[in-house]
Amino acid sequence: MSSTRFRMAGATFALMLAAAAGCSAGDGVEVDGADGASAGGVLNAAIGGEPDQLDPHKTSAYYSFQVLENVYDTLVEPDANLEMKPSLATEWTTSDDQLTWTFTLREGVKFSDGSPLTAEDVVFSYNRIIDEKLNTAYKFGTVESVTAPDPRTVVVTLDAPTPNLLANLGGFKGVAIVQKANVESGEVTTKPVGSGPFAIGSYTSGDSIKLVRNDNYWGERPKLDGVTFTFVSDPTVALQNLRGGEVQWTDNLPPQQVPALRDGDDPTVQSVPSTDYWYLALNQAREPYDDVNVRRAIAFALDREAITKAAKFGLATVNQAAIPQNSAFHYEYAPYSHDVNQARQLLDQAGVSGLTMDLMVTNEYPETVTAAQVIASQLEGVGITVKIRTLDFAQWLDEQGAGNFDSFMLGWLGNIDPDEFYYAQHHSGGTFNFHKYNNPNVDRLLDQARTEVDQAARKQQYDQVAKQIVDDASYIYLYNPDVAQGWSTRVSGYEVRTDRAIRFRDVALAK
Repeated sequence: MSSTRFRMAGATFALMLAAAAGCSAGDGVEVDGADGASAGGVLNAAIGGEPDQLDPHKTSAYYSFQVLENVYDTLVEPDANLEMKPSLATEWTTSDDQLTWTFTLREGVKFSDGSPLTAEDVVFSYNRIIDEKLNTAYKFGTVESVTAPDPRTVVVTLDAPTPNLLANLGGFKGVAIVQKANVESGEVTTKPVGSGPFAIGSYTSGDSIKLVRNDNYWGERPKLDGVTFTFVSDPTVALQNLRGGEVQWTDNLPPQQVPALRDGDDPTVQSVPSTDYWYLALNQAREPYDDVNVRRAIAFALDREAITKAAKFGLATVNQAAIPQNSAFHYEYAPYSHDVNQARQLLDQAGVSGLTMDLMVTNEYPETVTAAQVIASQLEGVGITVKIRTLDFAQWLDEQGAGNFDSFMLGWLGNIDPDEFYYAQHHSGGTFNFHKYNNPNVDRLLDQARTEVDQAARKQQYDQVAKQIVDDASYIYLYNPDVAQGWSTRVSGYEVRTDRAIRFRDVALAK
């Protein structure tokens, strides 16, 4: 998760049906409108796990960002086509040399506690990320300074042109504008104060997070009184709760049932291709995975079609590179056919036999467990014994951070700019390069591409990056999944997004 855009993250908590049934179904008061929607009501949303924390600058958990998408704002934000549009900033200008960006903030914006949000809050937020080297610090790699000449003006000065600056500053809530007092009090981890359409009402660990409408919100007043996120790890239970009316929205659907559900009328189920990717990573700080022949052998041994079918039931597209086919930056490159003989030859060249490989997965994302079983079976065919280690995600993150793994499977979600697919993961100094990949040519290309203003040249650079990463098997890419979500027929105004951002600000709930 996560990041990041967001990596997958969270901690596993099962939700008792009785607890879900005890949540308000959110009946509202009728208002005028042809769609019969009601004003008010609480939308109950079932997500697959609990956030690890709610500090947007420190979490990389998708479960956190599902909540925080509705609590925080960024200077700009992606629309449905992933083009950056005004949010807290209404307009911006760029100097002729593209090194100075000047943003004008929306007038009268307040945090949910009623205090004003000014340019100083933007400066504090960005400097916090930069100075403390937090998760998204790599997005500010070309930023020399962030200043506030007046309460409604933010000036970002760069040391090199940065064509993806808007995506860096608004792509997701990991770069949200936070409140200094909320950070300094430490309450940002459980009681964050944002300027978004909803505010945190209460947080019951292991059960739910309740949002209430932010009546100080600068935008159109949300129709809902609030949103309650309940933590339902079992997709079958989440679907039962949706059908039974205990919840009105979920993205935790049994993948094997989604095709049939899409053909039905109740509940509404939709899926769209995502900007996500899932992969296998091998720890290059450990022998023999520091040998490219071993990594390539594993890449040849895998049958991605079989892995994808088992994990996603057709709700994904096999891809040997990171960026999906629906992106202008997609690079069509698939050098690894399922070739057991080639895999064995490469292992022989590396002098490796009788290898036992630890594969770390998390029960919070069942597809990693399912895929790991298929991977283990396939690698057995080339003489590699896979020991699957299934952890809850808090342990998983600790082990990853400490480098205590031979391999792991995970996904990156919500990527927009190609820099987000590659830099933090594959640059030798990347924040999330836990598998210790190091290729000076890739470093050079990644540094060059993130400051390249000519889009054709930038595409060519990222094509070279993609090819080298695949050839080096830095990540062994598996597939790009679809986004599948379901909601009650009582819900209107909701859209499934390719970047997986969950926005409830325009949603209404009929009686």
